[in-house]
Amino acid sequence: MLEVCVDTYQGAVAAVQGGAGRIELCSSLSEGGLTPSAGLMRAAAGLAVPCYAMIRPRSGLFAFSDDEVAIMLADIATARAAGLAGVVLGAQGADGALDVAILGRLVEAAGPLGCTLHRVIDVVPDPLAAVTQAIGLGFERVLTSGAEPFAPDGEPLIRRMVDLAAGRISVMPGCGLDPGNVAAVMRATGAREAHAACRVPVAGDPAFSDFDPPGGRFETSAAEVRRMVAAMVAG
Repeated sequence: MLEVCVDTYQGAVAAVQGGAGRIELCSSLSEGGLTPSAGLMRAAAGLAVPCYAMIRPRSGLFAFSDDEVAIMLADIATARAAGLAGVVLGAQGADGALDVAILGRLVEAAGPLGCTLHRVIDVVPDPLAAVTQAIGLGFERVLTSGAEPFAPDGEPLIRRMVDLAAGRISVMPGCGLDPGNVAAVMRATGAREAHAACRVPVAGDPAFSDFDPPGGRFETSAAEVRRMVAAMVAG
């Protein structure tokens, strides 16, 4: 199973065309992924694979104010109303560990939707304890790079997470995966699904302002998704 993160409808369509099994729907992948718009949620709900909406109201780490939690609850309601399959969540307390109270409220608000714990798990003091907490909260999976910037460097911890999970929750490596390394990471960790952006650079449009990023931008590539899926199948 390959999950592809996208921040445009065209990217979601390209991911489906390339063989992705699930989509993480975001805005602003340049900021690590923020909550997508209501319109994008509604459009993506009609695609042929499950789509999970990132629920993250701003960039930065994951200690959220009461006002931000209220926004997240409203965004979860929007995802439910749009007909999406799930949501992607994460929150930290003052001690840096998972904020179980806030996460419990978010998971409860998600109701029948599937829930993924995002890479907040890579910045908590004890990622293994966080796996156990995620299981208790009812999450389906955790997305992790093994507390390293890139998943290939976090293989030892990801393997320990998989062993600890013992099938009770899926541990999904992500960040820094490409067709050249994804099969090796999955073999080393025992993971059964992976997460990647599968984006390629495209030239920027000439403009008099900063409407397009300097040097161009990135778009999801159906061909890159196909290469990832083929590498995972070949093992």
